Amino acid sequence: MFDLTFWGHACFLLSGEGREKLVFDPFISENQLAPVKVEEIKADYILISHAHWDHLGDAYEIARLNGSTIISSSEIAKKAAADGLNAHPQHLGGRSFQPFGSVKLTLAFHGAGIEGGHACGFVIDYYGKKIYFAGDTGLFSDMKLIGELDPLDLALLPIGDNFTMGIDDAVMAASFLQAKTVIPYHYNTWPLIEKDPEEFKQKVEQKTKSNCVILPPGGSYTF
Repeated sequence: MFDLTFWGHACFLLSGEGREKLVFDPFISENQLAPVKVEEIKADYILISHAHWDHLGDAYEIARLNGSTIISSSEIAKKAAADGLNAHPQHLGGRSFQPFGSVKLTLAFHGAGIEGGHACGFVIDYYGKKIYFAGDTGLFSDMKLIGELDPLDLALLPIGDNFTMGIDDAVMAASFLQAKTVIPYHYNTWPLIEKDPEEFKQKVEQKTKSNCVILPPGGSYTF
């Protein structure tokens, strides 16, 4: 059994008893919705989708406190390594093999937040479970290939609009990906991205074969 815990905005913790802890996009100290403090976080790996402040967030501090390995694009990993942190560089389409399974970097249509870089998403094989974290992205048709190449147990999708997909585009993304379960994020952090996740859930379950789970900050999904 594994747990996916939502810490608000785009930050998740993927964990299992006695297993490595993976943290995604740890925007904590400046996020009023975050239910944890930076010093409370335990992380073996930190996955960073891009270098915008609300995604890179507290990654470097958490890595220093825990000796975590940062997994990200070459540009972000290079900067982290230059700051004395453990870092594993990858790039779009590449898969690395890790003690827990593997990490593949996927396309994400969004700004990089770092010179020369590219935003990304991730497909994680975590002890046989496949999880897709889309990062910040607009809808793109190659999401169909992501689900075909790696049949997904979970798909984590942004729904807040303005900076990322909105609800209707994210529903179409869910139809492309065909994950067993879909979980929304990147909404209601600020008024500009206020959305009703119940609307997303209703549309996903009407228009796709996926189940949709809404997690409040601090909530967990066990799978």
